Amino acid sequence: MQPRNMSMSGVVDLAAVKAAQEAKAKAEQTRAEAARQGGTGAVAPADLVIDVDEAGFERDVLQRSAEVPVVIDFWAEWCQPCKQLSPVLERLAVEYAGRFLLAKIDVDANQMLMQQFGVQGIPAVFAVVAGQALPLFQGAAGEQQIRQTLDQLVQVAEERFGITGLSVDPDAQPGAAAVEQAGPYDAALNAAADALDAGDLGGAVRAYKNVLADDPGHPEAKLGLAQAELLQRVQGFDPQKVRQEAAEKPKDVDAQIAAADLDLVGGHVEDAFGRLIETVQRTVGDDRDTVRRRLLELFEVVGPEDPRVVGARRALARALF
Repeated sequence: MQPRNMSMSGVVDLAAVKAAQEAKAKAEQTRAEAARQGGTGAVAPADLVIDVDEAGFERDVLQRSAEVPVVIDFWAEWCQPCKQLSPVLERLAVEYAGRFLLAKIDVDANQMLMQQFGVQGIPAVFAVVAGQALPLFQGAAGEQQIRQTLDQLVQVAEERFGITGLSVDPDAQPGAAAVEQAGPYDAALNAAADALDAGDLGGAVRAYKNVLADDPGHPEAKLGLAQAELLQRVQGFDPQKVRQEAAEKPKDVDAQIAAADLDLVGGHVEDAFGRLIETVQRTVGDDRDTVRRRLLELFEVVGPEDPRVVGARRALARALF
C-alpha cells in the first residue's frame, strides 16, 4: 500500500478555540497536581510505548492526550508493512523523549476502535491531541516523512494547546508514573461502571452526577453519564413501533429523536446524526432547539474526538446558519 500523506493543518479545523483553552488549562492542572504531590511525574523510556485496547482507550489515550500528544499505530500481526513501520515509530518515541506517546492498537482485537477512526487499511497512524483526533498517514511511510509529521504534531500541540509532553527519567521504574496517577474519583467511577454492568442505570446516573457535582468538566464522568442516560431513555422502547412512527411522521420531533436514540444504541452513528440534522433543517423555534440539544447529547455519547462527531458538528452548523 502506498503512503497517503495527511496535512497537519487539519488540526486547527478540528480544535475550536474553546477546546484549545480547556486543553491548556488541563495541561497546567496536570503539571500543578504533579508538583503538589512532590513528584515530577516522570516516566521511564519503556512507558513511552504502550499497548491499548478498547477498555483502556479512554484512560490511556483520551485522558493522557491532555498532557502529551498520543500517536496511534493501528497494526496487525499478519501485516508485513506494519512490521516495517512499527519498530521505526517505537524507536522515535524513545528518541523524542516524551514529546509524544505511542499507543499501539491491534486491529484484530479492537475492531470497534478501528471502525470509529474510519481505518480503511493498515498500517494507519493517527494522533489525538487534547481529545481531538486527526489522521497523520497511511501505509509504510519513510522515516524522514515520519519525522517531519511528528515535528509538526509536537509544534501544534505546544503552540496551540500548551501541551509540552512528558518528563522522562532513564532511571525510573516502568509503570511507576501510571500507579501515581490514580484519580480522586476512581471509587465513584468504578461504582458507576459496576452499576452499568448490573443493569442499574439509575445508580450509574447518580454515581456519574456525583462526580460531575465536584468536577463539572470530568471527561470520563461526562461520557459515562451521557451513555447511561441514553440507555435509560431506550429501555422501554418498542423498536418496531418507534421506527414505524419515525417513518410515518418525518416532521414529528419526538418520533425522530426516539428513532435517533435507537440508531445510536444499535451502533448506527451516522444514521442517528443524519436523522437529527435533517430534522433540524425541517424545524424552527423551540422544536429546532430541542433537536439540536439532543444531538449535542448524542455527541457526548460518542465522544468529541470521534471523526463522525467532528463531521456532524460541521453539518449541524451548516443546518443552523
